[in-house]
Amino acid sequence: MNDLDVRDDRDPRAGQDSRFLVIVPTYDEADNLPRIVPRILEQNPRIDVLVVDDDSPDGTGELADALSLESNRVHVIHRSGKQGLGKAYLDGFRWGLEGDYSLFFEMDADFSHRPNALPDFINKARDFDVVVGSRYVDGRVTVINWPMSRLLISFFGSWYARIVTRLPVRDATGGFNCWKREVLESINFDEVQSNGYTFQIELKLRAWRNGFTLVEIPIVFEERESGESKMSKEIVREAIWKVWKLRLLDLFGRL
Repeated sequence: MNDLDVRDDRDPRAGQDSRFLVIVPTYDEADNLPRIVPRILEQNPRIDVLVVDDDSPDGTGELADALSLESNRVHVIHRSGKQGLGKAYLDGFRWGLEGDYSLFFEMDADFSHRPNALPDFINKARDFDVVVGSRYVDGRVTVINWPMSRLLISFFGSWYARIVTRLPVRDATGGFNCWKREVLESINFDEVQSNGYTFQIELKLRAWRNGFTLVEIPIVFEERESGESKMSKEIVREAIWKVWKLRLLDLFGRL
């Protein structure tokens, strides 16, 4: 256990018995999952992992079950077929809110989100309600091994979302985030409109409009080590008009 872990366990605002849940949605991540789960768990003894698998044909779900048998800190939700990233996280949030978790994390299974950043999120969550892992903060772009086209789509996508929605976050589309329990309890999941690329924007927007504090911390985002990206042109096109829908919902007090 490192010094960060010791301070986390003694943080009176976190509660002596509170735990943290890292939600990892998966689809065909058999190469990555057995490697990343132990890395996540070793960051802090209070962390549990919840794998939400969409019936991966490569056997990711079975590997998740095997990991859960090896550790009572690993849990699995099996869903029938690909139902989308947003719904995977909402199912994970619902599952976790039935337990005693105080912090909830969104995290990819492909090592693009580095597990060793988790203690930084935990420490920052002492003072803020939502901690956003940002690729575009402090005037830097911390993305490794992305083609320029992908980087431009991501960078200007976040800029576009910020301009349209007025969300005070530079990396609005980022998917490495930490949420306090109270934030998620304030959101009616049945009213969430987005499931794809704009899900991350909408959740941050709803949290901000509900009066919670958001902060960005720098992360290093690296292209997946193995497997295929789930990004598609359809997802990008959907995001272009959906941010305007979110803006209108916000204007009419529907968020």
